[in-house]
Amino acid sequence: MSDKKTVIVTGGSRGIGKAIALRYAKEGYNIAFSYRSKDEEAFAVKELLENKGVNVYIKKFDVSNSGACKEFVNEVNEKFERIDVLVNNAGITKDNLMVRLSDEDFSDVIDVNLKGSFYMAREVSKFMLRQRFGSIINMSSVVGIMGNAGQVNYSATKAGVIGMTKSLARELAKKNIRVNAIAPGMIETDMTDVLGEDAKKKISDSIPLKEMGKPEDIANVAYFLGSDESRYITGQVISVDGGMAI
Repeated sequence: MSDKKTVIVTGGSRGIGKAIALRYAKEGYNIAFSYRSKDEEAFAVKELLENKGVNVYIKKFDVSNSGACKEFVNEVNEKFERIDVLVNNAGITKDNLMVRLSDEDFSDVIDVNLKGSFYMAREVSKFMLRQRFGSIINMSSVVGIMGNAGQVNYSATKAGVIGMTKSLARELAKKNIRVNAIAPGMIETDMTDVLGEDAKKKISDSIPLKEMGKPEDIANVAYFLGSDESRYITGQVISVDGGMAI
């Protein structure tokens, strides 16, 4: 087995996923990340990571496809000979009021956010069980704790991620595999960039710390949970939300 640690980040080509990949690269990890669209963006991140002196493997696929998840994880293990950390970051939104929410929009969000996280955790855990160590970090959300009007599908997936996290933590602890979740609040990404300044100010004013978070705020916690510094933490949900869920 290689001495160099490996992290898998789903949805690693932009936003929070990109920040997480960069944070692990800072510590010298091998980086493997998935993406679903925008090849140019993904390859730019790959080059950025490689310029930091780390080995990188990327693949374009949809995490809602269980077979593609299995193939990707097998390829990562074959290339790097170990998988130390999985960050289930890939996710989508299809927001609408419940009465206007189509069956397809409900199912699509469930398939990516909840089923995709399960598929990846299942495949990665097969290798972690043999290694007898590992850390799985699932991305929930403040709305998985609080709920939010117009996001019944998204909220359901993020609440489901919390239940899955706690169950897997109990199931895998005996093999020294830790499972935790992060619940971000309002984070400055391309999703919030489309908001006007007045809307951003209104959001910031509603947060106890009076500002939106940055992707690096999530990345720092994701690194902590994947590192030995959190060796005695499992089954927890850490809110990184400026106090929104107080």
